[in-house]
Amino acid sequence: MEVAWTISSLTDLDHIQDFIARDNPAAAFKLAADIFRRTEMVLNSNPDVGRQGRVAGTREWIIPGTSYIIAYRVRTRIEILAVVHGAREWPAGL
Repeated sequence: MEVAWTISSLTDLDHIQDFIARDNPAAAFKLAADIFRRTEMVLNSNPDVGRQGRVAGTREWIIPGTSYIIAYRVRTRIEILAVVHGAREWPAGL
């Protein structure tokens, strides 16, 4: 199933990379690329891997080995809605 990233989810990923890059640019790039790659790989082959989301009609997948959660919905394709650090407040406008 096709995975489509929304502009806001790509912006989330950019912000995560920018924040980590302040201390370690190489680690920031590696983490952002890993989040992107693993999300595409896992959700493409198993769209129901995540739990039911906090917002109706969404699902949430905690990326193993990280503190990040992918919020997504499954329609005719998988739409990535947000990339959220587990310690942050959940976004209201998914």
